[in-house]
Amino acid sequence: MSKFDIKTDLTWRDIALRVALVLCTVAVIVWFMPRDNKPNFKMEVDKVWLYSDLTATFDFPVYKSDSVVKHEREQVMRDFEPYYIYSASVAEQQRTALSHFIWQKHPELGSDFLRLVLTPFDMLYEKGIVDTKKPLELETDTMKNLRRIDDREVSVINISQVYTPREAYEELLNTPSLQIYHTLLAQLDLNEFLLPNLTYDEDRSEAARLELLNSIPLASGVVQSGQKIVNQGEVVTPEILQVIESYQKELERRDQSNSTFASMIIGEALFVLIIISMFTIYLTLYRKDFFEHTRHIAMMYTLVILATVLASLMVDHSLLHVYILPFAIVPIFIRVFMDSRTAVMAHAAVVLICASILQRPLEFIAVQLAAGLTAVFSLRELSSRSQLFWTAIVTTMMAMLTNLSIFLIRHNDFSSIDGGEYVFLAISGIVLFCSYPMLYLIEKFFGFISDITLIELSDMNKVLLRRMSEVAPGTFQHSIQVGNLAAEIARKIGGNPQLVRTGALYHDIGKMQNPIYFTENQSGGISPHSQLTYIESAQMIISHVTEGLKLADENNLPVQIRDLIATHHGQGKAKYFYIKYKNEFPDQPVDDLLFTYPGPNPFTKEQAILMMADAVEAASRSLPDYTEQTIRQLVNKLIDGMVDDGFFHECPITFRDIQYAKTVLIEKLKTIYHTRISYPEMRK
Repeated sequence: MSKFDIKTDLTWRDIALRVALVLCTVAVIVWFMPRDNKPNFKMEVDKVWLYSDLTATFDFPVYKSDSVVKHEREQVMRDFEPYYIYSASVAEQQRTALSHFIWQKHPELGSDFLRLVLTPFDMLYEKGIVDTKKPLELETDTMKNLRRIDDREVSVINISQVYTPREAYEELLNTPSLQIYHTLLAQLDLNEFLLPNLTYDEDRSEAARLELLNSIPLASGVVQSGQKIVNQGEVVTPEILQVIESYQKELERRDQSNSTFASMIIGEALFVLIIISMFTIYLTLYRKDFFEHTRHIAMMYTLVILATVLASLMVDHSLLHVYILPFAIVPIFIRVFMDSRTAVMAHAAVVLICASILQRPLEFIAVQLAAGLTAVFSLRELSSRSQLFWTAIVTTMMAMLTNLSIFLIRHNDFSSIDGGEYVFLAISGIVLFCSYPMLYLIEKFFGFISDITLIELSDMNKVLLRRMSEVAPGTFQHSIQVGNLAAEIARKIGGNPQLVRTGALYHDIGKMQNPIYFTENQSGGISPHSQLTYIESAQMIISHVTEGLKLADENNLPVQIRDLIATHHGQGKAKYFYIKYKNEFPDQPVDDLLFTYPGPNPFTKEQAILMMADAVEAASRSLPDYTEQTIRQLVNKLIDGMVDDGFFHECPITFRDIQYAKTVLIEKLKTIYHTRISYPEMRK
């Protein structure tokens, strides 16, 4: 890590971009965070309280249960007496109408019959005929009385003493004194004259009903602020359950105010802002190189946002358990494509943000941090698919063991273990098994390349490598040697050995198009360059870079491999033919571009390593003798020339790295070209 100086390493534009990145990330995360601040406890009677001690933070009433309130309402509604308005005019009108009807239809019956009919008729209207018994239907079995309003006088009468029109008609037909006229009365259809004279007074009745219901107290007691509600590990009794539910109801009621909602938003935004800012400051101070590559920043912040948003949605909608989410996948991906420290920091940011929306934050932090650290440590060097499989297993086991240890610390009782949490952790582990296909998606979406992909690409049975071994065997052997040298340098100076080894295998694939024009593939005889001009020969040599890029595109090689192909000669010259041309035609002007590789120059440490290893390995084949002095002179001459030509100006490689690279190359070439001892001959 190079020393950070804010005055020289950060411009106002850099600061503005980082601030915008932080604010956008915070806005997205806070937008999806739960707005319900009330606790979402999982409670059952006669079960152990698994959460931390719960203490009242304000005074609140202990509300009665719904069943108790319902029972009390049923009891009090027995005393409910609806109001009905009595109308005397209805009876008079209908009496007159009935008299006229009988005289017109049956005048022969006389006044005696009319008197027999009107006597019970008047009695029915005197007691009252109600328009409907609908207001009484819900309480038919319990309600006994109703209130009759006669002018301004209110009297209480039993509901059995009033009639509906149908009941009044049946009562009239069954009057003993009229039994001999029963058939005649049925034909007269007297129910048309039995209209209601008791009308339901909805306003007074509803007011009386509400007064009765409001007389029932909804609370059975009060809990004072600071009073302990339940202790962790305590068995939840029905009484404790009622207090906890009352606490939740009161929290919900208080959260409906705008001021509480605004405070919650401010608190969430401030907390997330602190965490994301700290993570961004870490990257700025210790991994500022990530900001030079958009894909690094895009992947890290996307993973942080996705993990926190998914957790928020699960909590907000009460979906299963948050342990089902494989949070360890965040450090796994960042470790595979970047480094361990950044993976740990990103994971810590995700865990802290998610913990702020949970009811058991300390347990969650402990379990997830243990799982994440285990995932990072187990992927210290990813070289096979099986490592991801074992990482998922050990990560899941560590999460379960951590959860169990915390439970035993707090409860010391195996019988009350909540097995559901371990089921969710196991499901999370199963999802971690899918990290390999997701790793492939991350590579394609963000343009990364993992060591597993590099190992697959370095398989000698790959089409390009197998074809090169057949049509350009000299180039193939050269590529293998360059890969070995470059990997050793990368290990020494902190590069990616697998990337530079794989890139070395493909860096000269363009030579397959015209392999005979390259000395390592010539087996003696006349060189084909003898038939070409120096410019044509230089163009033929230079073309292996452009041809290699074409083959890389056709075979969908990753962009990192294509960059290694493009930069392994940088913007250097085909010096053999360039010098030949200059020596033979000293007086003629020459277009240097005709002898110059298209480049660009190396811009990563791995590209610089490949350039040095390629040039040294190729040139070492032309040494007349292999001594430490000749090898050292060759290595120093070639690499110092690259430095002088400015090939590494755009590359994050130091003079110290270059010196280490020289040392590695000298030692490896001494080993490769060491002189064997001469075996003595047997005397005859």
